[in-house]
Amino acid sequence: MKIPKSILIDPDRNETYGTFAVVVSMIAFAYSSLFGQVLILAYYAVWLPLIFVDYRRFTWKLSSAWLPILFAAYVCFSVFWSQAAGISARAAVQYSSHLVCAYVAARTINVRTLVVGSLIGIFFVLLYSLKVGAYALDTMDGTFNFVGAFSSKNQVGLFASLGVFFYLVFIGFYRRNWLGFLWTAPIILLSLYSLAIAHSATSVAALPAGLGIAALLSMSKILSLRYRRVIFVVGSGALVASVVAALNAGLFDLLLGLFGKDSTLTGRTYLWEQGWAAAQQRPLLGYGYAAYWVQGFADPERLWVEFYISTRTGFHFHNTYVEALVELGFIGVTMLALIILISFWGHISKVVFGDWRADSVVLAGAMALLLLRSFFEVEVLPPFVVGSFLMYFCFFKRTRLPVVSARRIPSGVEVLRPGAKDTAYSPQFGMPIVIDRT
Repeated sequence: MKIPKSILIDPDRNETYGTFAVVVSMIAFAYSSLFGQVLILAYYAVWLPLIFVDYRRFTWKLSSAWLPILFAAYVCFSVFWSQAAGISARAAVQYSSHLVCAYVAARTINVRTLVVGSLIGIFFVLLYSLKVGAYALDTMDGTFNFVGAFSSKNQVGLFASLGVFFYLVFIGFYRRNWLGFLWTAPIILLSLYSLAIAHSATSVAALPAGLGIAALLSMSKILSLRYRRVIFVVGSGALVASVVAALNAGLFDLLLGLFGKDSTLTGRTYLWEQGWAAAQQRPLLGYGYAAYWVQGFADPERLWVEFYISTRTGFHFHNTYVEALVELGFIGVTMLALIILISFWGHISKVVFGDWRADSVVLAGAMALLLLRSFFEVEVLPPFVVGSFLMYFCFFKRTRLPVVSARRIPSGVEVLRPGAKDTAYSPQFGMPIVIDRT
């Protein structure tokens, strides 16, 4: 039996397969460290074989992905100056293959499929954690918090906050009928409950940022393009001024107090100082990807002791940029920061300075959530984690479909959605195109 390519790689027809692939990915991101290689192999199996279905889809406009490709190459080359070359080599291969999977996902599924698959996957992830029901001592603030099947309350908080975010954007943009309220109700209830018992201040603080950006961009739909630009410029200036005024007025310390934190962010500022001091030893290239937190080296052993990490694994500087600076130097942290900013700004600029699209609103909100979390967690630097997958998905989704005049339609075109601007599949491009009939 011949399986049509469209049910695997056409974003308008592969909703079933795409949803399944995202569900598998979410479970792998959550519990690959718990269940081992079987989940990673499943993650590879749902994305990588799609390359061989129609390779032209993935080579079209590959140059637009030059920055992530350059960063992945740099991560791999860090093996040559790494203080733990074997560990760096293995982690670099994992990170590069993870990036390829995110690229394949961005080229084969649409944002609605990502949202639906994420909601289902997050439900299973949180349900299993609730079944495990584990609580653990947070050595940084001395409290017992829900960690479920994870090793950190912040990881529970990340999946729970993503569950809330994706639920609200699904209801707002992608729900097709009243059944959408019905089948997503258990997901939002479980996400809110998990977020509440995890007591993750980072997750609680970052969620309003993502939702706020999405809400503001959503409201801009009613404005003309000219007024969107004016309000964006004025609003950005007002936001910066408000933040500066709040910091000078001491509102930051008040906000920390509401979350039970102090001015040291429960030891994070000390970790940042230690990371900065370590980076000064190798400022340009760093210690090598994943080569700092290695058993047997003096500095990480000392920090593990100071923060009561008896397992001597699974620790970091609680700041993406400090972590990247230590591992990859100024060159690496600059490239990573550019990827994050381009992913974020790319979708905001589409809404503010171009055609309003719900997909760009959703991805801008997701990147806002990840951007704020990046100052307190390390979730876009490791492989096989939901943060880095979403970041690269957002980056690659900035590329628009090619637009072809109706007078010059390539041969073999199959029209998918008729209208003033048809969506069609072109064998010449190996992917959908937009036919402008206006």
